[in-house]
Amino acid sequence: MSEISASLVKELREKTGAGMMDCKKALKEAGGAIDQAIEVLRKKGLKDIGKRSGKIAAEGTVGVYVHSNGQVVAIVELNCETDFVARGDDFQSAARDVAMHVAAMNPTYLSSEHIPIDVLKKEEEIAIEGLTEQQKDKADKILPGKMTKFFAEVALMDQPFVKDDSGKKTIREVIEELSVKTGEKVQVRRFERYEVGEGIEKKKENLADEVAATISAG
Repeated sequence: MSEISASLVKELREKTGAGMMDCKKALKEAGGAIDQAIEVLRKKGLKDIGKRSGKIAAEGTVGVYVHSNGQVVAIVELNCETDFVARGDDFQSAARDVAMHVAAMNPTYLSSEHIPIDVLKKEEEIAIEGLTEQQKDKADKILPGKMTKFFAEVALMDQPFVKDDSGKKTIREVIEELSVKTGEKVQVRRFERYEVGEGIEKKKENLADEVAATISAG
C-alpha cells in the first residue's frame, strides 16, 4: 500500500495514543492493516521501554474496586515514573481495571516469578503424577504447558484480563501497553483482596464467580 489515508492514521492514533508519524510508519509497514500496525507500534514501544528498565517507578496511584454487593474489595498499587502520568485518565483507569480484575479472579501471587520454589516443585510433582506412563516419557515437553496454565490460574500478571473478550490479553500485556502509551516504566507493585467471611467458613456462593459474571455482563 503506497498511500495511507488520514482517516486510517486517525483511527490508529485513537486506538494507541501514538504520534501521527509513528502511526503512519507503522501502517505502511503493516500494509494498511490496523491490527498489524498496532503490533508494530507495540514492539517498537516495548523496545524503547526496555531501555528504561533501570528507571525508578516511584510515582503512581492506588486503584480500588468495591463490588456492588459490598462483600469484595480489591486494592492495587500501580507505579510509574512521573506524577504527570500517574494523574492521567488512562493510568487511573488502568489501576481501577486491574483492581477489578483482582476482585474477580482472586490471584494468589503477583507473577510467576513471585511463586515460591517449594510451591512450584509441588505443582510440578502433581502435574507429573497426573500423566500416563506414555506421557511421562515426554514430560519435559508436556510440563511447560501445564505450568503455564498453572501460572494463568494463580499469578496476576499471567492471568487473562477479565475485561478482554478474546481471553488472550494478559494483565502483563495490559501493563506493557500502558507503558508504551505513556512512554514510562509502569509496574504493578502489590495488590490485596478482601472478602467478607473469608477464612471463617466455606460460603455457599462463590463471590469471585459473581464478580466476574457482573463484569462480563457490564
